[in-house]
Amino acid sequence: MTTTLDLLRHGEPVGGRKYRGQIDDPLSEKGWAQMHAAVGDTAPWTRIVSSPLQRCRAFAEILADRHGLLLTLDERLAEVGFGVWEGRSAAEIEQDAPGAVARFKHDPVNARPEGAEPLAEFHGRVAAALDAILAQHPDEHVLLVGHAGVIRMAFAWALHVPLAHAYRIEVANAGLTRLRFDGDRASLVFHGGSLASR
Repeated sequence: MTTTLDLLRHGEPVGGRKYRGQIDDPLSEKGWAQMHAAVGDTAPWTRIVSSPLQRCRAFAEILADRHGLLLTLDERLAEVGFGVWEGRSAAEIEQDAPGAVARFKHDPVNARPEGAEPLAEFHGRVAAALDAILAQHPDEHVLLVGHAGVIRMAFAWALHVPLAHAYRIEVANAGLTRLRFDGDRASLVFHGGSLASR
């Protein structure tokens, strides 16, 4: 029995690149175009699961409606809380606290912004959501629409990547990646072209 989980990050939000966290900005026009381009015209999925934040949810709702797919919103798939960095760009953070962003990327477990969600807690809630997907939808092909942090935690959970290394994983806007689960074994699957057409 094989369960396939496609992970789609949201496109660019209004306001561009920031440590947005749980601020609920919508997609920009560019972000919408990125997401449409990522999935193309086909929809091989049996269902969609999405973060409730509108930069994920709005596209998930349109995609589900267009293809007659079931959609579930899961609060556990919201982006990590970034505390005092929420809504700020790396340049703005650096201006106030030189070196803080580099320290965070080097040690995301211990060098977190003030008030940020602990990485282990974030990993735990994402892992719980993913465990539920696998338990409730075995042998299905599920699309998860989420955030860069959620996708990093999915890799950490499925492939046993240490949390200290999680921010070495780059996740592009509207990036689409596939995890395949054969029993207890997880595999990261790379394809040329759009995953949605495979």
